[in-house]
Amino acid sequence: MQYHNITKDDMLNGDGLRVVLWVAGCSHGCTKCHNPVTWDPEGGIPFDGEAKKELFEQLEKDYISGITYSGGDPLFINNRESITALAREVRERFPQKTQWLYTGYEWDEIKDLPVIPYLDVLVDGKFDVTKKNTQLHWKGSENQKVIDVQNSLKKGLIVLHES
Repeated sequence: MQYHNITKDDMLNGDGLRVVLWVAGCSHGCTKCHNPVTWDPEGGIPFDGEAKKELFEQLEKDYISGITYSGGDPLFINNRESITALAREVRERFPQKTQWLYTGYEWDEIKDLPVIPYLDVLVDGKFDVTKKNTQLHWKGSENQKVIDVQNSLKKGLIVLHES
């Protein structure tokens, strides 16, 4: 997996202060995407042991609420195995930290992927510039959903995350 950046002390991509991993690779091609530089799966740099160490050092801080996976698309086909392994390791090492993931895929397309049980919140759906709304919490367009993953899995239907 390739990545572009690790943002520390982020307040824009999930509840609380977070560390954000910006991965490379996206096939959605959303018009007016805020981060098209991340579309190329070969872009950025390899996610290696040093990058993981940097993430984990942030997650060890008491004031960090958790990790957010964004990009690009963490669920781009080339990223799925690496993101699943990372989310599993984060859950094992930092069970008290929340894990958020932003994807252009819809819940029904990805709800059975192996990574999903490790997540707390998933923001799904492609960014749609015709439905852009800067007043929305945690998402950029009205078609997207901020999903409470654990409750959705338990109930077998989409439960929205309450901010």
